[in-house]
This record gives sequence, structure tokens and C-alpha cells, in this order.
Amino acid sequence: MKLPRRRFLHLAAGAAALPVVSHIAWAQAYPSRPVRIIVGFPPGGVGDILARLMGQWLSDRLGQPFVIENRPGAASNIGTEMVVRAPADGHTLLLVTPPNTINVTLYDKLNFNFIRDIAPVAGIAHGPNVMVVNPSVPAKTVPEFIAHAKANPSTLSMASGGNGSTQHVAGELFKMMTGVSMQHVPYRGGVAALADLISGRVHVMFDNLPTSIETIRAGKLRALAVTTAARSEALPAVPTVAEFVPGYEASAWWGIGAPKNTPADIVNKLNREINAALADPKMQARLADLGGTVLPGSPADFGKLIADETEKWAKVVKFSGAKPE
Repeated sequence: MKLPRRRFLHLAAGAAALPVVSHIAWAQAYPSRPVRIIVGFPPGGVGDILARLMGQWLSDRLGQPFVIENRPGAASNIGTEMVVRAPADGHTLLLVTPPNTINVTLYDKLNFNFIRDIAPVAGIAHGPNVMVVNPSVPAKTVPEFIAHAKANPSTLSMASGGNGSTQHVAGELFKMMTGVSMQHVPYRGGVAALADLISGRVHVMFDNLPTSIETIRAGKLRALAVTTAARSEALPAVPTVAEFVPGYEASAWWGIGAPKNTPADIVNKLNREINAALADPKMQARLADLGGTVLPGSPADFGKLIADETEKWAKVVKFSGAKPE
């Protein structure tokens, strides 16, 4: 049966509109159930704290629980692969951290390609690591530490949250640029490493500032320098490593990613809400208390950061010969 032209055009127009309406409705309905944010490290670290702060904000704004799920192991690769394999519907997200960019070179073979398989959603915060020593170490400045390390080769131990962690590569960069020798002692997460540094079982650590700032303020550890190019507002009296080792820079940062092919409307909705959080004075103050600074921007901005960091740390990993545990 041949339809009248007017009736045919009416039906065709309606059919063409259906995918658009469905697509818009899908994005508007998101999230339709609880959302998991996978954190590839144990509870208590700075990434875990930031994920919980952002998760609570998103829960309040979007009307569904954003649940933090810690899946530590293999320098965050276990948690990352969970997200890579998850449905691309925005209900499983990843806390993206520098180890994701470091692991690209650190591991000879991964079951995923991070840049290809994880869609950048938004940055959350960035900040310095801080070179901290146990008070038993006699050095009170970076030059004194370098002199002490060279006078006592291979006697100092450098703690980190694991091979390929930000603490590890920041320390390896320091070793590369100064020629000092330190024994690397990897832990399962920065919290355990910091505990042993406080107790004196290890000597130095290039820790995330938000994690260690309270121990510095309490006098349990001595801060020698921060690792960013500029001094930190949280510790303005503490110099940068670069003031003594020109060109040294190592920043920590955190953000959110999603499985590849997650609909752009969902990615953009999450990006808008995260950026709204970063514009909130209370959130800014909370991050400042932790020693961090907000990292707003588009998904493309966060993607560029990931690409740049991947290239930078590839050089350090190859130079140091670092291998996964």
C-alpha cells in the first residue's frame, strides 16, 4: 500500500526525531542508578579523600549515590582495567592519577591502552609533592641532604607508595638530576610508606603534600622542599627543589575518567558538575587545606594533561630502568 506523500513525510520526520529524543532523554536521566568511582589505591590516601569529596558533591547534585570503591594493586592497573571493561554508560568511573600515565612505560605489557581506552572527563586538583625526611636525618636543606647522601652512599632509603607511584618517580627524577644514591623501598600505598617514615624505618619520601601536610605541621616530619616549579601556598616558607636543582619539577594531580565510548552528553554532564564543584568556595577551601589547587577545564584539557604527563614520565622510567613489582 502506497502512503499519501503528506502522511509519509510526517512518519519519516517522526522516525528521524526518535534517536535524538531518546539520546537526550538518556543523558537527562543519567545517572539512573548508583555510580561507582573506582580508586586504584587503598583507603586513606589523598586520591581516596578527593574521590570521596567529589563523590559526595555529585551524589548531592545528581540524585544518585556515587560510591567509592577501592581496588588497589599493580600500581592502579587492577582498578583501571575494571573501568576499561565496564559498560560505557557512565555508571563506572575511574579516579585518574599520575600512575596511569607512568604505567604506560613502566609495564611492558598491559591488557589495555590507557589513552585509547579511558575517556577523560575532568580534572579535580593538582599540587606538589613534598620532599620530607624523618627528623633523624641530619639535613635541614636540599643541599645538605645531597651532601649527606653523597658522603654516605647507598645508606639512605627512599619510601614510596609503590613502583611507578608519583612518590617513586619524583624520587627517581631527583636521583637522576643530582647523582645521589638511595635505596627505593616500595609499599602498598602511600599511607603505609608514610607511617614507616614517621617511625624512622625509612629516611626520605617525596610524598603527596595533601597526605603529609599535617605530619609536617605537627613536627613529625621535616619538609625540605616542594616539587613544583613554584612554592606552595600551604607551606610558603618551604623552598622548591628547583631552587637548588634547576629544572626539577614533579606535580601530583587527580581527575575523573570513564570507559571509552561513554556518550559525550554524559561526559559533558559530569564535567559541568565537577567544574561547578571546583568553583565552589567551600570546595576550594577544603582542597587548599589539603595542600591542593583546583584543576578546572574541559575533557579535552584533561586529555592534554594526560598525554603530556605520559610523554614526560616515559623518559624518567626509561632512564631509571624502573620495573613493576
